[in-house]
This record gives sequence, structure tokens and C-alpha cells, in this order.
Amino acid sequence: MALSSKDLLGIKGMAAEEIKLILDTAATFKDVSERDIKKVPALRGKTVINLFYEASTRTRTSFELAGKRLSADVVNISTSTSSVVKGETLLDTARNIEAMKSDMIIVRHSCSGAPEYLAQRLKSSVINAGDGFHEHPTQALLDMFTIREKHGRLEGVTVAIVGDILHSRVARSNLYGLTAMGAKVRVCGPPTMLPRDIMKLGVPVFYDMDEAVRGADVIMTLRLQLERQAAGLFPGVREYARLFGLNRARLEKAAKNAIVMHPGPINRGVEIASDVADHHSVILDQVTNGVAVRMAVMFLLSGGAKAEA
Repeated sequence: MALSSKDLLGIKGMAAEEIKLILDTAATFKDVSERDIKKVPALRGKTVINLFYEASTRTRTSFELAGKRLSADVVNISTSTSSVVKGETLLDTARNIEAMKSDMIIVRHSCSGAPEYLAQRLKSSVINAGDGFHEHPTQALLDMFTIREKHGRLEGVTVAIVGDILHSRVARSNLYGLTAMGAKVRVCGPPTMLPRDIMKLGVPVFYDMDEAVRGADVIMTLRLQLERQAAGLFPGVREYARLFGLNRARLEKAAKNAIVMHPGPINRGVEIASDVADHHSVILDQVTNGVAVRMAVMFLLSGGAKAEA
């Protein structure tokens, strides 16, 4: 019971069987977080490095907790206090970390392809914790886990992904994963915030938020990533909230048992209203499930059942 690759770089091209294996394994690990002693010896003696070139709260903390709950030795490296500020390259940094006999390096980087670049040059397992506009595979996996947990399945579930899809690595990974698992995905956003080749992904495209969420089982709102955008993509935040923000009135157009998701951090009153976020969403369930999913990924990349031997 292990993954076919030593690395997790993206969801694109991943077989449905492997996605299911990760989700099923995560279900067993979720129970660990409910115990008084939240630890199992699965990765005892393994060394895990969190190498984050971008700011992160949920993802880095989740990976750190996941590693520690598997009994691994976890080290967090902040690039602002590392030799990166002295001009050390990404590869030199990673090679020096590997020389200390690390087993797994978790990388977040602003450049698309950075984790793959390292994976091709290192013996250590590399996990993509988000790279540029490319992918964020573990976020998609925890989203799929949450949808399956709430709806009991992924196949046939209608998922509306709404917002700044052009700049969202979360949207890309979810599109690949959800379609592979048989979900019915639709996307919605301003034309300036949709990829030019979005039609090639074979999903319906909406420009009207009310139509996009109508009858949806899942509404996944995305953060408006102003830090990644060029000027002029949208008139202003207030206008965006009016046309594409999720509020109670729009939520009522969705299926009766619809769930509301967001990868965080949320911009309250912009992509999602506060009352919807606080009382009608599964955002905190996503955060909880993120630890279990990342435990599963680390466990399976380390050899699965062999890691417990």
C-alpha cells in the first residue's frame, strides 16, 4: 500500500485509484486526531522538512502537525531567516537539506514548477505545498475528502468553483481531481479571471453567479488574490462582491443539502459573506481534514504499510 511515485507534485494525471487510496487512508488517520494522545509511530525516525518560500498558516501548520502525529522529526525553515537571504539558490538550499539526511521535503514556492524541479534532482520525497499558478494537490485532496465525507460520494456530485480561477492553483488541482473522480464541475468568474484555455478542460463556464450555483451540491469560493493580479482585472472589490460574492440569497439557489467551501484565508464580505462563512460553511472541517489527508500522503509516500515495519 503505497503511491506509485516518490513525490506528490500535482493531481493532473493521477489515477482515480490513487486518489481513492489517499482518501481512504486519510479516513483512518482522522481518528488519530480525536484521541487523547494524538500520535502513531508510522514515521518514527523519518525527518520531514517544511521549506516554505511563501507565507502560510494553514498549510504549513497542517503539514507540521501531520508529520508530528506520525512521529516524524519535523523542521520548519523560514526563508526570511535562512541563507536564501544571502543569495543561496533553491537547489543549493534543498541539496544542503538533503545532505543532512532528510527523508521528505515539503515545498511552497511562488514559481510554478519549483517542486518538480527539485524532485528531479533529489532522492528525498518532495511534496508540492503550492507552486505559483500551477497546483496545490493536498488542498484538492482535502477538499475531495470533505465533499465525500459530507455527501457520501464524489461521483455525480455537482461542484461550482467560483472566483479568481486564473490565479488559483487550488482551482486547477480541484478541477483535475474532481473530474477524475466523476464529479460534475462547473466554473464561474469574471472573464478577466478565467484562463484563456478554460474550455479545453471540458467544464461548463458561467459568468453569472446566480446561474452557476443553481442546483449545485457544493459551492467552492476562491480567494480574490490581489497580490498575484495585474491592475485592471476588475473595477473594484465592492463590485466583485456584488456580482460574485456568495451570500444567503445565492446560497438558497443551490441544492438543499449544499455545502460551502473555501480554501482560506477568506476575505469576509468579498468572496463570501460572514454569516455564510460562519454558519453555513464547512471551512473548519476542511482545516481539520487537511491534517488527516497530509498524514495519509506522507505515510503513503514513505512506503505505506512498509513504513510501520
